[in-house]
Amino acid sequence: MILPIVAYGDPVLRKKAKDITSEYPKLEELITNMWETMYNAHGVGLAAPQVGLPIRVFMVDTTPFADDDELTEAEQKQLDGFKKVFINAKIEEESGKEWDFNEGCLSIPDIREDVKRKPEITISYLDEDFKPHTETYDGLLARVIQHEYDHIEGVLFTDKLSTLKKRLIKNRLDKISKGKISVDYRMRFPNIKKGR
Repeated sequence: MILPIVAYGDPVLRKKAKDITSEYPKLEELITNMWETMYNAHGVGLAAPQVGLPIRVFMVDTTPFADDDELTEAEQKQLDGFKKVFINAKIEEESGKEWDFNEGCLSIPDIREDVKRKPEITISYLDEDFKPHTETYDGLLARVIQHEYDHIEGVLFTDKLSTLKKRLIKNRLDKISKGKISVDYRMRFPNIKKGR
């Protein structure tokens, strides 16, 4: 089932999400619905807060990036078919020299900006079977994971922009929260004016 994606301005996107246990109700169904929602919106990642749930679950499928000619063959190979669910994730370490990359977000449609992030991360998480993993990722893969991880920490990519950039996009962000935007996937807007 395709779930509505929560738009910028909704308080759930600002909450630090909570860990869950394997007893979390209908988790398997939620994960299936989140994949369907993400693919329907042509996303490469989706976090539970983006569908209105303040829990530490996010998923990533970087396959669409594998066709990018600007990437090296090794990078394309790394991204192709990389599909994972991260539960109760914790970034243990971020390292390297920060680099810029143009990011967007399904909760903030039509706004893309360059964001600085460190190129390498080590992350510990549970998979769908609640088996623990600790893995190190780099490059674009690390960035997609960092972006989704930020969602479970209550952080949006727009928070990482300069004060000037934030001021320049403020009106566009306000419009998104009011639903004054055209998107081709289901969304839930926090500040939409209800008709009388």
